[in-house]
Amino acid sequence: MLTREIFSEDHHAFRDVARKFFEREVAPQHGEWEKAGVAPRSVWQKAGAAGLLCTTIPEEYGGSGADRLFPAILIEEQARLGLSGPGFSTHSDIVAPYILNYGTEAQKREWLPAMARGDAIGAIVLTEPGGGSDLRSIRTNAIRDGDSWVLNGQKTFITNGQCADLLVVAAKSSRDPAQKEITLWVVEASSPGVSRGQNFQKIGMKAQDTCELYFDNVRLTERNLLGKEDQGFPMLTCELAWERLQIAVGAVATSAAALQWTRDYTRERKAFGGLVSDFQNTRFRLAEIKAEIEIAQVFVDRCLVEAAAEKLDKTVAAMAKYWCTELMGRVVDECLQLHGGYGYMWEYPIARAFADARVHRIYGGSNEIMRELIARTL
Repeated sequence: MLTREIFSEDHHAFRDVARKFFEREVAPQHGEWEKAGVAPRSVWQKAGAAGLLCTTIPEEYGGSGADRLFPAILIEEQARLGLSGPGFSTHSDIVAPYILNYGTEAQKREWLPAMARGDAIGAIVLTEPGGGSDLRSIRTNAIRDGDSWVLNGQKTFITNGQCADLLVVAAKSSRDPAQKEITLWVVEASSPGVSRGQNFQKIGMKAQDTCELYFDNVRLTERNLLGKEDQGFPMLTCELAWERLQIAVGAVATSAAALQWTRDYTRERKAFGGLVSDFQNTRFRLAEIKAEIEIAQVFVDRCLVEAAAEKLDKTVAAMAKYWCTELMGRVVDECLQLHGGYGYMWEYPIARAFADARVHRIYGGSNEIMRELIARTL
């Protein structure tokens, strides 16, 4: 495989810390968390103590002030072990950057240190029932009432929804469905009027809690306003490119892990008097997978360099998200097939990866939307 020259010695040292953390603190308990549908708060606090949360947030706000290669490493190491939860990347690299980049100084100092410690867990609250990827169709609204606002609405498919303390919520400033502009708010989940639905029973990503959230006359003030009113779309556009690249990073890492699991399995499994790995069909299929993963890794690494330099193009990020998640879908399917009947058993990591992989072509903007974004540049 090609040498990944984008990483420094500091990055390699961080990878070692991340790998040991997931092997020691997450993997042994992950099966129980899948059954529970949520990871405990204690593992978030352990991750915070280990310096694994909010790594790109400046030190003055409790983070490490690191570049974006550090969270990419964390995503890769979590994917390498096939761990669907906890939702660290949503918390650290989607929610926290919104507060850092668009929040007031008071908001940053109030919320970011707690997020870096793992004492306050974040969730991004965008999608609504019937809305899907079309954010302009949302109906949740925050209507001005004197010197405050009143928030009402319903959101769905919220990662970290069951355990989140801080919610970055997208809402309109009018009840008029024709209004297209949105505003972003930071809402504390403990606020009167905020409630959670039951944890969704998903086909995959079982250790990552996901639910609906309801807002019933939630009172908001200037303290909760993120950025300026009706200016949410430009903020989302800037941050979505990095979010989509994170999905691509995890997709390639999962594909590489699936290849490793399958190579090891076929070298042990016997059929028709020989090892499955000795069949030409097995060798050729794994060879094709290896080549495609290598190609995808080079592209993603180039995107990571651009992201670290704050130069990542949103269309290129859409390409990465689309291509790498489609690749992951093909890889886990092929690798499960090479496991035979055992690949369908939940105790084998390829089975869990197969179930976990499917949603990556949907969230972060469906791959149909990614194709549309790419097509607009032709």
